[in-house]
Amino acid sequence: MYVQHLSLTDFRSYSQLDVPLEPGVTVFMGPNGVGKTNIVEAIGYLASLSSHRVSSDKPLIAFDADRALVRGRLVRGTQATSVELEINGERANRARINRANPVRARDAAGILRTVLFAPEDLALVKGDPSNRRRFLDELMVQLVPHHAGIRADYERVLKQRNALLKSLRGGRLTAAHEATLEVWDQHLATVGSQLLHARLGVLTRLLPHIQKAYAELTDGSKNAQAAYRSSLAGPAAEDDGAPTLPEEDFAGLSIPELTERFLTAITENRRRETERGISLIGPHRDEVELMLGRALVKGYASHGETWSMALALRLGSYYLLSEDDPTPGSTPVLILDDVFAELDADRRNRLASIVAGAEQVLVTAAVGEDVPPALEGRQLVVVPGGFSEAQS
Repeated sequence: MYVQHLSLTDFRSYSQLDVPLEPGVTVFMGPNGVGKTNIVEAIGYLASLSSHRVSSDKPLIAFDADRALVRGRLVRGTQATSVELEINGERANRARINRANPVRARDAAGILRTVLFAPEDLALVKGDPSNRRRFLDELMVQLVPHHAGIRADYERVLKQRNALLKSLRGGRLTAAHEATLEVWDQHLATVGSQLLHARLGVLTRLLPHIQKAYAELTDGSKNAQAAYRSSLAGPAAEDDGAPTLPEEDFAGLSIPELTERFLTAITENRRRETERGISLIGPHRDEVELMLGRALVKGYASHGETWSMALALRLGSYYLLSEDDPTPGSTPVLILDDVFAELDADRRNRLASIVAGAEQVLVTAAVGEDVPPALEGRQLVVVPGGFSEAQS
């Protein structure tokens, strides 16, 4: 799979930009601040419908513009598809596929698959649990685009249930209040169990690939592990190096079984939730524990080990997505956004040698010395507002 052409309108710093691309390695070269990352961010957005740099869409729209457009011509095997995403500031985003009538943006999920490495990936390991939940959810949607709807439905139900709990905070629960809460309990448990089941399935499939990638990036002396800790098991523990949530394996449970556990946990925590005015049980409170051997990576691993784990999460995702669709020409586009400048020489060369054979690799770098020899390829020199082909 590769992106053959990218067009941006009022996206970040670009009022208009057209970039012809090709299979193999393309390096976007230029000093910081000229817009290299904006280009690869747009390609990542085509795949995930989100940015790896910001949590909302508003910063993606150029100043004084009402919307941004990201258009891509994508080639998978012998089939070409055009996708246009309209990013709106005040209303829902829309998509056009092969220039047809506009549809919901999430209907474009899964057409392009990318795996993006960036300095921000350290937050996957060192940051709070929301970073790891988001990582798992974005991979889940790439594997099964239908899950984008489940994720959106859960966020909608959670928001409405939290609003109800907040309105009841500190007051006496009447029979009417209980009846209303029970309705939202059922909604939250139903869609939350679907989201939890999907996450557990993805992590089960991903873990062997994380372990393979970590071994390739290091001397292989430590075994990478990842475990899902669900808030359904009980309240979080103190952060003393132990798992943040009680250890219980929910991976073997069906969606109906998870729903039943969900409702039980909500009932047991009714008083705590109404006192605090917030939902304390559900996938939004879960954690993915990353470990080397039996030690947590967060707070206990060295800087090099932390980077290796972050890279292994991304590289493992690439392996899983490639395994999920072994059709020739279907491997994901690899994007390495200014990541080599953050790595020591050994990790830099190991990563480059692993990814060099991908169908399309897009790299950003401030200087040529940051790009390992294994990734030498076409170079585009990025300047404010545009680019030029590097002279060989």
